[in-house]
Amino acid sequence: MDLKELFEKVEQLKNKEVNLNGWIRNHRRQKDFGFIDFSDGTCFQHIQIVYDTTLSNFEEISHSLVGSALEIKGVLVPSEGKQEIEIKATEILVVGTCPEDYPIQPKRHTKEFLREQAYLRPRTNLFQAVFRVRSVAAHAIHTYFQERGFVYFHAPLITASDCEGAGEMFQVTTLPIDKLNSTPDYTKDFFGKMTNLTVSGQLEAETFATAFKKTYTFGPTFRAENSNTKTHAAEFWMIEPEMCFTDLEGDMDVMEDMLKYIVSYVLEKCPNEMNFFNDYVEKGILEKLNKLIQSKFTRIDHEEAIKILKEADVKWEFEPKYGEDIAKEHEKYLTEYFDGPVFIKNWPKDIKAFYMKQNEDGKTVAAVDLEVPGAGELMGGSQREENYDKLVNRMNEMGMDTKELDWYVNLRKYGTCIHSGFGMGFERLLIYLTGVDNIRDVIPYPRTPNNCEY
Repeated sequence: MDLKELFEKVEQLKNKEVNLNGWIRNHRRQKDFGFIDFSDGTCFQHIQIVYDTTLSNFEEISHSLVGSALEIKGVLVPSEGKQEIEIKATEILVVGTCPEDYPIQPKRHTKEFLREQAYLRPRTNLFQAVFRVRSVAAHAIHTYFQERGFVYFHAPLITASDCEGAGEMFQVTTLPIDKLNSTPDYTKDFFGKMTNLTVSGQLEAETFATAFKKTYTFGPTFRAENSNTKTHAAEFWMIEPEMCFTDLEGDMDVMEDMLKYIVSYVLEKCPNEMNFFNDYVEKGILEKLNKLIQSKFTRIDHEEAIKILKEADVKWEFEPKYGEDIAKEHEKYLTEYFDGPVFIKNWPKDIKAFYMKQNEDGKTVAAVDLEVPGAGELMGGSQREENYDKLVNRMNEMGMDTKELDWYVNLRKYGTCIHSGFGMGFERLLIYLTGVDNIRDVIPYPRTPNNCEY
């Protein structure tokens, strides 16, 4: 039996024999009896195991250390301690011992220390909670899109195109190192051309959207940005839906609906973990998330946002300017100004990607960023340019090679239609859901500059 099932069926199981498999989280030994704080990883809750000298292997059990694996048979009984129930052991089998130098002892460890023990940190309370929420949130994302008729598309990880145009990509090659020090001849490489790890599956997803109407990617992406901030990693996961016959307003409808669905799903499925985050990680996170679910997301133009910021009685570190991006301090102010999430739409075209739909004013594009209280930007999307000539002209303006992306451009010739999509970094969502403020602590094995352990 799993602990999860036991806690779900406590009333039926009281005073009955149960069998459990799991690990020692803490161990208090007395001369003739002992108490084991026991966990099996199937839920966030632990249970106390009580044993005494009636067990034939009492000495072996009493000398078992934190981290040891046990098989337990016992009776579920009411507890005389703080917990409501405990197990009176009738048999304990030590199946895996653990030495005294086991790094995860029952004390408070710093997150920095636990990053150095990434292969063991899921055994701590914090990371048990983080990675269960990560699992549940991933399931919520798939459930949301599958229930609404989206086709799950596996975008390629190796690509010859740069979706974002930033050039911060990891190169994939089989050429010897000495050949890369000179001008490489990529015709002799594995793929016969220069290839990289993808920064986004969006362009490829658009090809599937024109076949299935609605599609989404959910997978790893990579960026060779030499940044050590709390929100940047070289490997991260992205959710990227693409929808045909959907304009920017419809895009925002899905962004809002999806986020509310995921937050509601996690709150429902992970109550113990979310209470833990509320008590020990970010005070008030439950109130913040429940407020988001009830909020109506504000929608304003970028120009209006800049006007509000300029008129604010605030001394800015970075002065807001028309035609430019906004800073973290601006994002924070706008969510406080509107007392909730804010969609900022219709951005200056010169600071946005080539594929975004140009508005009639010729200065802006149908792009949108979602700002949420306490986190800033959480999602970004746009209506894609469906006009062949306008897309080619924009690519030429930016000095892009249209031949390299002829397959993408040709979508505008073969049954073109209005279509939109957005992207959300999964780890940024998890930071928002858990209150854990460093991306290194919401992904199992973080890949950051000078760090690729395990």
